[in-house]
Amino acid sequence: MEFKGAMGGIYRLTEWITRLAATNLLWVLCSSPFVFCLILKLLVMNQNLANESLQMNWAMAILAPLTLFPATSAMFTVVRKWVMGDTDTGVFRTFFKGYKENYKQSLIGGIFYTLLFVIMYVDYTVYMTQLSNLQIVGVIMLILIIILLVSMFNFFSMVAHYHMSTGQIIKNAVLLTLIRPFRVFSTMLGSAVVIFIGVKYPVLFLFFIGSVVAWFAFFNFYGTFLKMQDQMEKMKQKDEDTATIEDKKSDNL
Repeated sequence: MEFKGAMGGIYRLTEWITRLAATNLLWVLCSSPFVFCLILKLLVMNQNLANESLQMNWAMAILAPLTLFPATSAMFTVVRKWVMGDTDTGVFRTFFKGYKENYKQSLIGGIFYTLLFVIMYVDYTVYMTQLSNLQIVGVIMLILIIILLVSMFNFFSMVAHYHMSTGQIIKNAVLLTLIRPFRVFSTMLGSAVVIFIGVKYPVLFLFFIGSVVAWFAFFNFYGTFLKMQDQMEKMKQKDEDTATIEDKKSDNL
């Protein structure tokens, strides 16, 4: 039965709240070891326990490829369906199907990104705290960290959307981040606003923040994908038209 008017609007809103919350809860559940270490990290930071904080850093670095990356790829598999118009897909089934199918690529990509983040973060810390005359290098490292962070959105989107090797996905994710700066800025800004709201109301991280950020990131990615696809079709049509004109000229000769 389809509701109309105000009741229809309320029903659709309730549906979307349920979808977002269910997807976010599955994401939190499947990445719970990483989330648990992150919470412990925040607690020990508040108590200024440096050694324990460092241990939590290592624990999160180990757990991120194993839990966080596969869970996030699965979440992107769900929001991909929504962005492409398939809003009636089963959240639970689609999530775990994406989790299973993309686990290997997410694990390999997670190891790559985690290693780069660790290396860049250590370099940034050293240049900013111990080598004061080379702080400009630290600023550059910070910019690279931000670019790498944003490229992760494209990585997860490509894992969910394409069938290609992990190396190609990582390379294309980074390249797409560099050649589409407006999309990068809008994704980063939108995600920052959502996360800021989550910081004000932490309970939202449990139910909505992850799925909302994922939806917005894939929405931006898919817009870029459609635009690039349209440009490629126009170039292909132009080449075909040029070839046709040249053939006609050859026939006339």
